[in-house]
Amino acid sequence: MGPIAVTQLLALISLTVALDNGLLKTPPMGWMAWERFRCDIDCSDDPENCISETLFRDMADRLAEDGWKELGYEYVIIDDCWMSRLRDEQGKLQPEPSRFPGGIGKLARYIHDRGLKLGIYADMGTHTCMGFPGTTLDKIELDAQTFASWGVDYLKFDSCYSNPLEQMLGYPLMSKALNATGRPIAYSCSWPVYVGGLPPAVNYSLLGEICHLWRNYYDIQDSWDSLQGIVEWFSNNQDDLQPASGPGRWNDPDMLIIGNFGLSVDQARSQMALWAIMAAPLIMSNDLRNLGNIERAILQNKVAIAINQDPLGIQGRRLLQEKSRIEVYWRPLSHSASALVFLSRRTDMPYLYHTSLAKLNYDAGNYEAYDVFTGSTVRGLNATSEFTLSINPSGVVMWYVYPEKESKQADLPHYRHNKGSQFTFHKANARHHTVL
Repeated sequence: MGPIAVTQLLALISLTVALDNGLLKTPPMGWMAWERFRCDIDCSDDPENCISETLFRDMADRLAEDGWKELGYEYVIIDDCWMSRLRDEQGKLQPEPSRFPGGIGKLARYIHDRGLKLGIYADMGTHTCMGFPGTTLDKIELDAQTFASWGVDYLKFDSCYSNPLEQMLGYPLMSKALNATGRPIAYSCSWPVYVGGLPPAVNYSLLGEICHLWRNYYDIQDSWDSLQGIVEWFSNNQDDLQPASGPGRWNDPDMLIIGNFGLSVDQARSQMALWAIMAAPLIMSNDLRNLGNIERAILQNKVAIAINQDPLGIQGRRLLQEKSRIEVYWRPLSHSASALVFLSRRTDMPYLYHTSLAKLNYDAGNYEAYDVFTGSTVRGLNATSEFTLSINPSGVVMWYVYPEKESKQADLPHYRHNKGSQFTFHKANARHHTVL
């Protein structure tokens, strides 16, 4: 590269200001356009689904009116294809006027008036992934100032049509530029996925200083196979990825596809459970105007959300891969609690899985376990007590587990104790079992 690269490299070396604006101490929650609506810009023939201010106003209305905002779903995030094909006379990015006639600033005010926040997309390169104007190194400060002037609250910064040197320079410089605007803007970096997602190519210590969250792996598609591939990659590399995550710095396995076309109900519960265990952003990409009641209940499950939003911010891990194709995931939580997910990778029939908390490395003692998706509770569960779970194919059982002595603590996740369950519990050394 030319002289500009040398100048920017010197700026990078002297970069000591971290992105410390106090945002995203828990994983962000909200809605994003890409997976469901892609780059549909045909507003003549498909006005309800094209990338336009109407779509984002509709989704903001749904978040505000249908109980999402109160649960923490607060970001409405524009992805690629919002821009005009050309910058304006001052060199600034501008929305396509036929699809965003009011401009981004007016859309931001509409969203803010509903108690929500606006996210936007740009690309560290000559063009966005879909061919719209990119943010080259010399445009970083201008674009950051433009976004702040519009009232943007979140930036997803992609990296199509750039090279590793430009990425190494551009991502820290955008962090510094966002800080300099004086507006608190959450910063999502796509940098890791473009260089393989793992150390030594990815410096997660640096990422934790300059970004609030980052995309590690390929885009999710609307299929169970895609979801499984993401979970497998994160689990296989959890020793590198898990320590990088924490309050204000999150690994991002990509969007929630619950409510679209590719997942069964059991698979939808599996994604919600696994994203909660992984302390992943809960960013939906679906059509909130046409969401089924079952999918809505999964996405609005208060205990699953509470587990995801646990203030300790420790990402969970895969504990076991059984020959039976049952996998066990675990996450430590506040107040000596924890979450367990029992995932079936099987495709045949419900599987009876036998285990105990002691086999899952729990300390001796008595526990209670709340089943996140059935609403039932197991009481008097000693660590050595054997229990049996029935897990549906490509489904999960998700438990919120806590020491019995903590069961009355007021600030544990709120839930109702309901009767009825899908598992049986066996007292150790007993000759009978009790169905709870």
